[in-house]
Formats: sequence, structure tokens, C-alpha cells
Amino acid sequence: MPVSIDDSQDQKMLIQGYAIRFNEPAVFNFDGVEYREVIDPRALDKTDMRDVPLRYNHSDNVMVMARTRNKTLQLIKDEQGLRILADLANTTAGRDLYELIKRGDVDKMSFAFTVAKDDYDRETRTRTILAIDKIFDVSAVDTPAYETTSISVRSYFEAEAEKQRIALERAARRKRLILKTYF
Repeated sequence: MPVSIDDSQDQKMLIQGYAIRFNEPAVFNFDGVEYREVIDPRALDKTDMRDVPLRYNHSDNVMVMARTRNKTLQLIKDEQGLRILADLANTTAGRDLYELIKRGDVDKMSFAFTVAKDDYDRETRTRTILAIDKIFDVSAVDTPAYETTSISVRSYFEAEAEKQRIALERAARRKRLILKTYF
């Protein structure tokens, strides 16, 4: 009897990347003068990220590719920035975007947001975003404001390894809390 292999997981279109990189400036040139913008590592501490869609080039003309509300998009703040993990929708637009990311044609990200608090250094012409109020979307983009962002295809095995790592971290954290509580 032939063995049936369930390869449905291999059909998932998983991507990962960084929509925000902390302390890495975006450089803008206006009339020959350079300006910089930097995101502070604490800028996301109180940010509303409850319902964030993943889009392509921030476009409302293309279907939503994934979303935090239905857990097809995860936004994870870490020491480097805002990391994204997404399972793209199995639509024509989703498959097209996945292929462009896989080939390296689209390899950067962006985010649409509102600023709650910022600071500007006139001497260095640097705006520092100290607090972001809300993130409206994260997007795979052709031309990013922040060059150090990234997006790439993620294998099923990477995704499973990540799930196991997170589960082990949670178990270790739970164990530390129990020990702290009783001892």
C-alpha cells in the first residue's frame, strides 16, 4: 500500500521580515539637504497593533494578504525592531506577492503609523520617533523609507522550529514564575 504524504503544510505561503528596525535611520534628501528619522526601541511600548493588515505597497487597491485579527499575521517586538510572520492568503494576489518575495524582487517593508511623541535634533537634522500611537498596516514594498527593513520567504520547517522555541520559552518562564511564587 503506498504511503500518503501530507504536504499541505508545504503549500503554505509563509513569509517573515522586519517592518521596523530600531535605531537605524531612514535618510531623506530634500533640496540637497539630508534629514534622518529614527525609531526609538521604546516607541512600540503602548502602540495599538490589534487589527493590522499586511498589504503590498500600502495599497487599498490590492486585497489584504494577512491580518493580525485572524492571526494570519503576527507582529513581534524584539530587540531589533518589529518582526512580522505571515501566512499569505491563497489568492492570486497572495501567490503573486509570495513569488516576488521568493525571487527577491520585493525584499523590503514599510509601515503606516501615527506618531504619539517625537523629538527633533536641529543640529543633526534627525527626527526620533519616541512613541507610535497606532500601526495601520505593514507592507511589503518596492521602495522603502527604511532601507534596513527586510522580507523573505519562510520555510515550513523554520515556522515549526519557531513554534517549538516559543513553547519552550513559555514553559521556562512559567517554571520561573512558579519557583518565584513558592520559594
